[in-house]
Amino acid sequence: MTAAVTSTTSSTTSTSSTSSSSSGLSANYDTFLKLLCAQLTNQNPLDPTDATQFTSQLVQYSNLEQQIKTNDKLDTVLSSLSSSTFSSSVGYLGHVVEAEGDSISVQSDGTVDATWGYDLDSKASSVALTITDSAGKTVWSGTGETGKGSHSLDWDGTDSKGKAVPAGTYTLKVTALDSAGAAIETSTSIKGTVTAVDSTDGTTSLELGGTSVSLSNVTRLAA
Repeated sequence: MTAAVTSTTSSTTSTSSTSSSSSGLSANYDTFLKLLCAQLTNQNPLDPTDATQFTSQLVQYSNLEQQIKTNDKLDTVLSSLSSSTFSSSVGYLGHVVEAEGDSISVQSDGTVDATWGYDLDSKASSVALTITDSAGKTVWSGTGETGKGSHSLDWDGTDSKGKAVPAGTYTLKVTALDSAGAAIETSTSIKGTVTAVDSTDGTTSLELGGTSVSLSNVTRLAA
């Protein structure tokens, strides 16, 4: 098999997303109303509910109502933002992206959807590269470049004997050691052409063939 390792450069950005739901508050809101009505209905006429306590409960009721309305408005805003994110992500189609990750897919025709990249925090004495299948079984192993910085692994989808691997998901593990045998910090990435944009689960992701990456994990966009 052929596995070419070459140097590359990359930049990192990060994004974050938040979500909220008013379902829990709505349940509390309904329960509050029922309890308040039950308290008023069943209060002792000779010893009615203290006015101060009743006023406090009404204030809580009002605050809870406002909080639910606020959450509903936030849900609307977040929904709009999600739609906007999806629309803007269409611009990634056909472009090559790099994203944080360590797994790529191999299609039934032997096509490898993406290439791997790895970054070393410092110069290494040795770098071992291991590719495993979805069951954790090693299908290929080799050595990589040892210089500090970013490197890439262009895998052709064959095992250590040169035989094509079955379709599925494959993961790269990088083990780097310094001259004293101590482990060196590493990170991995994947690189491929965007073929589709998906947001069916509420989170926008980019598909590189059969490999899916979250938009928030994208670190670099190429022409």
